[in-house]
Amino acid sequence: MNIRIQNLEADNYYHIYNRGINSGKVFQTDENYNYFLKQLSKYILNIADVYAYCLMPNHFHILLKIKTVEEIEKFIENSKPTNPGISEGLHSTKNIVSKQISKFISSYTQSYNKIQNRHGGLFESPFKRIKIDSEDYLKNLILYIHQNPKDLEVDFREYKHSSYKSILSKAKTNLMRNEIIILFGSEENFIASHDKIREFNF
Repeated sequence: MNIRIQNLEADNYYHIYNRGINSGKVFQTDENYNYFLKQLSKYILNIADVYAYCLMPNHFHILLKIKTVEEIEKFIENSKPTNPGISEGLHSTKNIVSKQISKFISSYTQSYNKIQNRHGGLFESPFKRIKIDSEDYLKNLILYIHQNPKDLEVDFREYKHSSYKSILSKAKTNLMRNEIIILFGSEENFIASHDKIREFNF
């Protein structure tokens, strides 16, 4: 199935990614990166859990686990007072996840355009998504996402626009920190698994 149009199924992991049109920059300042994460929390945490992310100057990667059907239906029900008819058509359980991600990206684009005094689309459309079908794929994807800054010739361990340092921090986070550490067996193994730079072919 086309990775640009497949539905996002409840209770499954997905690699969500996209880049700027013509590979143009989508982040210029720290404020851009921070606002992107703020909007991610606003639009996505109701319908998915965030496991990992990396924001690069001209693209982003996010690893999500879509919430259960029951949780998504509860979100839809709670949204009805401000969005009458939300259970119909594009607002159905089947489509609400994609719609929320699109709203998230659109909200960032509108803010970026206003600040940069530009118009039109910022990211390629529609956003890309790949379903994760095994634990090995899931773990390797986390490594791939966190090691992305190597393309900028910087140490990914110190890169401040990815989830790597947040997972190892004790600070409050919306990331599924405990679940990720359990997935790798321990914090030590999480670090050791990242220390070997890999070439991935997804």
